[in-house]
Amino acid sequence: MQTELSAGQQLVRVRLISDDGSTLYLELCNGLTVTAASDESLDLEHGDVLLYDQAASRLQKAPRDLWPIQSLVGIVRLISEDQTVIDTGGRWILVPTVADRAYKVGYTVEFDEFSGVCKVLSTRSISALDSIAELDPSAVDKYRSDPYHDSGLSFDDFGGLDEVVERAKELIELPLLRRDSLAEIGARPVKGVLFTGPPGTGKTMLARIIANICDATFYEISGPEIINKWVGQSEQVIRMIFDDAAKKERAVVFFDELDSIATQRESDSHELSRRVVAQLLTELDGFKQDQNVIVIGTTNRPQDIDIALRRPGRLDWEISFENPEEEDRKSILEVSSRGLKVHGELPHDQIAAATAGWSGAELTAMWTEAALLAVKDDRSAIHSEDYWGAHERVREKRARLGDSAKSER
Repeated sequence: MQTELSAGQQLVRVRLISDDGSTLYLELCNGLTVTAASDESLDLEHGDVLLYDQAASRLQKAPRDLWPIQSLVGIVRLISEDQTVIDTGGRWILVPTVADRAYKVGYTVEFDEFSGVCKVLSTRSISALDSIAELDPSAVDKYRSDPYHDSGLSFDDFGGLDEVVERAKELIELPLLRRDSLAEIGARPVKGVLFTGPPGTGKTMLARIIANICDATFYEISGPEIINKWVGQSEQVIRMIFDDAAKKERAVVFFDELDSIATQRESDSHELSRRVVAQLLTELDGFKQDQNVIVIGTTNRPQDIDIALRRPGRLDWEISFENPEEEDRKSILEVSSRGLKVHGELPHDQIAAATAGWSGAELTAMWTEAALLAVKDDRSAIHSEDYWGAHERVREKRARLGDSAKSER
């Protein structure tokens, strides 16, 4: 039933009447509550709908059907002769018992607070986990890069950190390309490798290079991104990714910022984190002999990763990425400048010496700054002065970020 209210009129509903009957506690349509003096001539009771005329400061009784009813869904917990207790996600709501509707404790029902149970939805208790809709298989597509996606990407594109590269070749490239040879020897397969180290040191890039070299399908999952607001869907996506990877000839499943979703499971840790860790353990332990899948996780806080994930047969191998030394910085600068139009010889030696403690990402960021300076001065190539100007800009940015971090401690 619908009606149009005149200007200055609004609907209210009686939520409570004081013990002495002098005060009304009235609910507005927006959920707020106000108080008003009771009018004994109206003979009001709980649930009555009133029309409030602000101009005249007057209340008058209105049909209950005018009140907009919001239906809720919950599980019946207790039934008495006149009242029923319904659980809606941990909140228990008391409603009138409806004698002519056959419902029992444990049923899932639709109800409203004043009319009670409107409809029986199920004769069993349906929890939030039961009601998750199955994700479409295409949900995996956003995480998957098929072979040749990064065609041309090779180890030559990764400057410096030679020992890190060699170790990654041993732990990831070799098992992916020569799995049968390792199995013939009887060696335990490498299932997971943890890349540790500060941001910007090339962890993601190296993982992509190895997947490309091995012609492997690459699944990239950002820790914060995989957390879904729907209960259970984070685990479901992880399960679907591993199921898809198991069908490929070779696959790399890459978790960036693993510590954000796989922290230590303590008594007070977040429920979602505990479920995600349990799902990852299930997938790692469920590898079959014919599955050529390696899991890579990255973190700059390895101590925060749940200890169960670090046990033998899981993410038990570790490669540490550190900020590059001077020779490595020079190599990164040389490699990252390929393809750029430059004028003359650039002072890579001097810049490498002046950037102690810088990450690979900070080094390569200089080329964007240098290009901006060159174009600003109407040059068609990067000159040495642009290079030094870019160094100064990135150095100042690092200093600001360092000061900001100190102030937050």
